[in-house]
Amino acid sequence: MSQIERVAIVGGNHGNELTGIHLVKRFQQYPNLINRASFETLALLGNLKAIEEGKRYIDKDLNRCFTNQGLQNPQLSSYEDMRAKAIQQILQPQNQPFVDVIVDLHSTTANMGLSLIFCDMHPFLLRLGAYLSSINPMVKVFVNQQSREGGFLRSLCELGFVIEVGAVAQNILNAELFQKTEQLIYAILDYFEGCNQGNIPQINSTLTLYQYIETIDYPRSNHQEIQAMIHPQLQFRDYEPLNPGDPMFLSFEGKDILYEGTSTVYPIFINEAAYYEKGIAMYLSQKQQQVV
Repeated sequence: MSQIERVAIVGGNHGNELTGIHLVKRFQQYPNLINRASFETLALLGNLKAIEEGKRYIDKDLNRCFTNQGLQNPQLSSYEDMRAKAIQQILQPQNQPFVDVIVDLHSTTANMGLSLIFCDMHPFLLRLGAYLSSINPMVKVFVNQQSREGGFLRSLCELGFVIEVGAVAQNILNAELFQKTEQLIYAILDYFEGCNQGNIPQINSTLTLYQYIETIDYPRSNHQEIQAMIHPQLQFRDYEPLNPGDPMFLSFEGKDILYEGTSTVYPIFINEAAYYEKGIAMYLSQKQQQVV
C-alpha cells in the first residue's frame, strides 16, 4: 500500500443527520484534533442547503449524485447535482491527485451501532475493519459491492467508506454515539498514521463481515400502499440472525408475515426512516469470516 497523503472526512451529505454535521464542524473549529504528521486531513460539510433547512435533501439525494455520468453532465442542474460537482472539485483541486481516502459520516434510525460500509473487499479496508472491530466490539463491517455503481460519495475513491451510526432519530444528537463516533474517527486516523510510518497495528487475521445479498421492501397493495410493519420481534435486531419461518412483518390486521428464505440471513438497516421513500424495509446480508 502506497502512502496515504490526503484524507477527507465528510459529514452532512444528508442534512438531517446531525452526528456527522457537528463532528465536521468540530473538526473545522479544532483542526488539531484530526491533524496527523504524515498526511493532510480535510473536514467538509456535504449538502449545505439541506443542513441549513434540516432536511435530508433539497431536490434529490446527494449521496446518489456521484456517478461518473452525472458528474460529467452539464445539463444536470438540481441543487444536489451542482453540489456533487463542487464536492468533487474540492476533493481533487486543480493539478492535484484525488484524495486517497473518503470517510463519509452518516447516522441511521436503524440499530446499526458503529458500522463500516465498504464498496468492495479491498485488502487495506478489510485490515482496517479487522483492527477497528478488534479494539471496539461495537464496530461491524458491511460490504455492499453493488453500491460501487450507486452514485455514492464513497465510490469516488478506492479507499472510500462510510461510518453509519445508529440508532439515532433524524435531526437528533445522541451524545454517547457522538462521542463513540469521534473516538472511532481518531482510531482510523491513527491507523493511517501508523501505516504511513511502517508501524501497522497487529490485528486478528480473521474478520467477521456481513456481505450484501438483497434489499427487501414492505408488503404493498396494488396501489403501492404499505400493508405491514416491521415485526416487533425483528425491530432493532440489526446484525442478528433471521431464520426461515421467523416473523418478518406484522400486517395492519395483526397477521405475522414470515421470512420465506431457505437459509439464515442477517438483516441490517431495519426500518430506516429515510428508506421508506426508496421502497426498502431492510437489507439482507450473509455473515462470513474473511482472512485478512
